[in-house]
Amino acid sequence: MNTMKILIRVPNWIGDSILARPAIESIADSFPEAELWLSAAEWVKDLFSSDGKIPGIVPLSPANDIKSVRAAARKLRAQSFDVGILLTNSFGSALLFLLAGIPERWGYAADGRRPLLTKSVRRLNPDSPRHQVHYYLDLVSGLGLTTRPPELRLSVPPEEKERARQRLLDLGLDPQRPLVILSPGAGYGPAKRWPASRFAALASLFQERKDAAVLVIGSAAESDIAATISSSLKKKPFVLTGKTTLPQLKGLISRAHLFVSNDSGPMHLSNALRVPVVGIFGPTDPAITGPFEQPAAVVKKDVPCWPCSYRKCPYDHRCMMQIDPEEVYRAGEALWR
Repeated sequence: MNTMKILIRVPNWIGDSILARPAIESIADSFPEAELWLSAAEWVKDLFSSDGKIPGIVPLSPANDIKSVRAAARKLRAQSFDVGILLTNSFGSALLFLLAGIPERWGYAADGRRPLLTKSVRRLNPDSPRHQVHYYLDLVSGLGLTTRPPELRLSVPPEEKERARQRLLDLGLDPQRPLVILSPGAGYGPAKRWPASRFAALASLFQERKDAAVLVIGSAAESDIAATISSSLKKKPFVLTGKTTLPQLKGLISRAHLFVSNDSGPMHLSNALRVPVVGIFGPTDPAITGPFEQPAAVVKKDVPCWPCSYRKCPYDHRCMMQIDPEEVYRAGEALWR
């Protein structure tokens, strides 16, 4: 008898993929005899590459036209999957599973794709804020499967943690000094970014009051933000923006005393590693995408236009501009370990 092969399409963003882990683990629990594969974007697949429960990961490149969609479908068809479970909401992801010839296609009835699914789940009231961790678990329970208690936990292999320690030493960082990591970017758009000048002022507070070493991380596209922070400080921070892989970033974060971030993937990465995290929120709702585990704190302002979820603020960015570095410092100090 052939083993059932299940393919799970994981979310495209690092943060969402982390928040979906309890749902993925629940699916694995429900089908202990099945082969559980993941279909993931290149930039998130390393979140799962060391998971012993996952025999295979199918990396997917962006499917921008019908030709690339068909090429991706051929890649999936060759694996002969029996069931495809969509943690993504897009029409395109369901179409891909249909073209790949996956006979059972399960997911939320979203984005007009219900006719493409063999089993669909209605989303709960969208006007009632529900954390993304529960949103993904609701899909699993809606499919009639048992869900495990929601918990986010990632670990770092000892060798990766040691490599991170050595890298910090090579940068000239004294291991006796506490390390504060700043993540001033946000791939979603500038509306979610607290100004670089405020991050610089915050870094100065931790340098002066805690004698902390400051490390700035982010993608290569956020190098200008890191440069602005660095140029504003008398005591220069360590900057690894655009110079880390996802496994390397996990190792570095695991060595931090505190992680301060906008609403972004690295914030959830830190939270899942149980490193104290302060999340700075502007246009988005922390009840939906805030840090899920403790120790964590959220700093946000209640402004009339919140929440808007715009990528770029069309007004004066008041939700972020009203947040003071001293306020963020106090939130971090309360979590200091």
